[in-house]
Amino acid sequence: MIGTRPPMLGLLDRYLLREATKVFLAIVLVLVLILASLMFLRTLEEVNLGGLGVNVVFHYLGLQLQRDLSSLLPPAFFLAVLVTLARLSRDSELIAMQACGVGPPRLYRTFLILALPVALITGWIALDLKPRAAAGIQEIRLQQKEQAAQIAGLQPGRFYVEQRGEVVVYIGEIDARKSLGDVFVLDQRGGKTRLVVSEAGRHRLEESTGDHLVTLTQGHRFDGQAGSGDYLIGDFEQYEIRLAGAGATRRAVNKRATIPTSDLIRAGELADRVELEHRLAAPLSILTLALLAIPLVDPSPRQRATGRLILALLAYFSFFNLQRLAESWMESGVTPEWLSSLWYQLAILAFVHLMLLPETFWIRRLSRRLFDRHPLLAKSS
Repeated sequence: MIGTRPPMLGLLDRYLLREATKVFLAIVLVLVLILASLMFLRTLEEVNLGGLGVNVVFHYLGLQLQRDLSSLLPPAFFLAVLVTLARLSRDSELIAMQACGVGPPRLYRTFLILALPVALITGWIALDLKPRAAAGIQEIRLQQKEQAAQIAGLQPGRFYVEQRGEVVVYIGEIDARKSLGDVFVLDQRGGKTRLVVSEAGRHRLEESTGDHLVTLTQGHRFDGQAGSGDYLIGDFEQYEIRLAGAGATRRAVNKRATIPTSDLIRAGELADRVELEHRLAAPLSILTLALLAIPLVDPSPRQRATGRLILALLAYFSFFNLQRLAESWMESGVTPEWLSSLWYQLAILAFVHLMLLPETFWIRRLSRRLFDRHPLLAKSS
């Protein structure tokens, strides 16, 4: 009997892992399909409004899924463990396992074996894939804004004011090949006044800097104030004007969600640490939620599960709401830095186990002994 027990437990472990894995994959698939459908409808709405090009729809949708996947895996794993244990309890399999000597410690070990690779995958997604996807989304957004600004800036018969009013550009005509005609430029940068007129010109966007380059051909240039002695008039065959475009905006806009994790580790600002702990919270929550889900299911199918179900819902919503609250408190200085923003995981874990403490085996055994020794307590209760 002693020699045959480990193989039986090994088969039982594989059975539990197989059931939980199937449920977990099914829940992840459903959540991904729901999220993809919602994102696809939102993306189509942006395309309809002109904020996104048709050629980048599926690439943009894929980046969004990569960015949000790490947020789906923790709740999916929590629900998978709950559903698996609830099904085993309903079919009286948990009671049979306890009769064979398989108690909660064995369940903890088995589900933590499954939680570990899921946490590693979630960590890779949150620490590496998510910031790269966020950077890709930001890049697409900037490109779409640049293209929209470029198209809007090539409309004939309009004045455009750049550089806080120091540069005024007027384009009289534009043909199908984007060639410019009747161009007027008033440049007052550097404290000098330059007036440039030309009958033809071209426009292109410099990809490396994001600046707009307006090249004029066969035109006239007037430097200085009219009526002054240093007023200069000249002709030119080609004249190029550089206008600051989206490059300066591209360098200024750098959300922390797009910063690589290695750079966040080296950074010393508090906001960078909050972002780093936000990414670490996803893989750590896989392990924490596994420890939460197991005691929330009563092994006996005869017991009413209403109380534990309410506690499970309360723990689930409190867990993710406290995450945002803890990160906000740490960033604003409400909580000390040494406490970090991950304290909520231990707080929820302790709260759930304290709520379930009266129903544990040792507390029940202690209560029975106490009532057996003091019959008056049993009558009064």
